[in-house]
Amino acid sequence: MIIYTHEVERYDGAWRRRLSMKPGITCIWQATARNHASFEEWVKMDLEYIDNWSLWLDFKLVLRTCLAVLTMTGQ
Repeated sequence: MIIYTHEVERYDGAWRRRLSMKPGITCIWQATARNHASFEEWVKMDLEYIDNWSLWLDFKLVLRTCLAVLTMTGQ
């Protein structure tokens, strides 16, 4: 992924923090809110993930995402 420096310079602190981690295969909003969250809520969830990252959290998110897909509750 290419991030243009001049574009990133216009971001505020929360948005820059969001870019501080590489994207993974799933995230909090995919495992919980799915399509029912605003973009601002999505950013807050991403920052929550960054602040509380652990291998256990990743494991739980993957399981919850798989459950949402298998039970078709993520529509």
